[in-house]
Amino acid sequence: MSDTPDNAVRTYTEQHRAAFLDDLAEWLRIPSVSAQPEHDGDVRRSAAWLSAKLTETGFPVAEVWETAGAPAVFAEWPSDDPDAPTVLVYGHHDVQPAAREDGWDTDPFEPVIRDGRMYGRGAADDKGQVFFHTLGLRAHLATTGRTAPAVHLKLLVEGEEESGSPHFRALVEQQADRLGADAVIVSDTGMWDESTPTVCTGMRGLAECEIELRGPEQDVHSGSFGGAVPNPATEIARLVAALHDADGRVAVPGFYDGVAELTDTERALFAELPFDEATWLRTAKSQAASGEAGYSTLERVWARPTAEVNGIGGGYQGAGSKTIIPSAAQVKISFRLVAGQDPDGIEKAVRAWAEDRVPAGVRQRITFLPATRPCLTPLDHPALQAVARAMGRAFGQKILFTREGGSGPAADLQDVLGAPVLFLGISVPSDGWHAPNEKVELDLLFKGVETTAHLWGELAAALR
Repeated sequence: MSDTPDNAVRTYTEQHRAAFLDDLAEWLRIPSVSAQPEHDGDVRRSAAWLSAKLTETGFPVAEVWETAGAPAVFAEWPSDDPDAPTVLVYGHHDVQPAAREDGWDTDPFEPVIRDGRMYGRGAADDKGQVFFHTLGLRAHLATTGRTAPAVHLKLLVEGEEESGSPHFRALVEQQADRLGADAVIVSDTGMWDESTPTVCTGMRGLAECEIELRGPEQDVHSGSFGGAVPNPATEIARLVAALHDADGRVAVPGFYDGVAELTDTERALFAELPFDEATWLRTAKSQAASGEAGYSTLERVWARPTAEVNGIGGGYQGAGSKTIIPSAAQVKISFRLVAGQDPDGIEKAVRAWAEDRVPAGVRQRITFLPATRPCLTPLDHPALQAVARAMGRAFGQKILFTREGGSGPAADLQDVLGAPVLFLGISVPSDGWHAPNEKVELDLLFKGVETTAHLWGELAAALR
């Protein structure tokens, strides 16, 4: 085998494979479950472990950052080149709850390697995908002869992602000067499948609300008052029925203002993915696909905004009958947002739409939760192309592109720091995030190592 840079990275990675896995297993043994107060000390121990390991890797700065909740870890390694671009890597060190009785074959916090996979809580989500950056950076230095990265490199690894990141935005705003970057790499995502390496280009945002309608001051007899006073349950049903038109489009005026439409190139790239709708429907536990007319299933999930009723209630729900007009009814609605949509604008539009549809004699209360903004990096952005090139060098094949239908804290980094967000992950759907027997494919994990070894040089050239 010729000693090309790519082969040199692969050789270095293989030489350090065993020690890397030993370290990762040690970290996975720390049950850093942010959602459970009894594990607060473990979350702190996880942060301290990572900070020490980043110092051992060579980062001249590695700090534990306190928040109003669980601690985050920050690290920084300036490049020797003062004109090098700055890149911030994001991940999280907290994990989902897990117990043997949940259905695990082994202790979730005693990792085991079996059939080329490492099983353990956090193996994929997200400790494994954070930790591959350490060996990747060492391979980058060893195979290029550098004493510092080709970019000014920063890491921010939060400790509350699995609890909804309640203090993350405040932390980013407080530390914005130290976190400033030309690009952000999020390693808390995945690929299409084991044989189809992909790069995610964006995530949808999220706005959530509850609408409560109140009519009579108390439940009243439907025989004495039915047909003569407004019924909040009926009005909630009418509101929900008016949420979409016959083509599946959200019927709230102004909802689509500013939406970044899919380009022909993006639609063609989505179509290249080996998507089987029948398999997807089995995963969705659904008998049919549905949604906005004129778009494929993947386009609906990744690139179109939605409005979904998450729950609806009001009046009597017990056995038998209770002939009343209920005093109140409620509906919970979530809106997934795409690039170009402003959560504040969506809230105003939804409020105006609901207020316009509520009849006299019915009072309403609309409550919105804090929103998450969408994020999207254009396909032709040089940083995105650098990620795809680095991944292509590691995998030795064409890299395809996806988006994520869900939402996450990455948008806060883009919003506060004003930097493009790129996604680099090697996890696959079978890894079982949040489920029993979570695992990571070791071959893919080391492809992540190789990708990051190539990435810093690619980004240094692309962002000048």
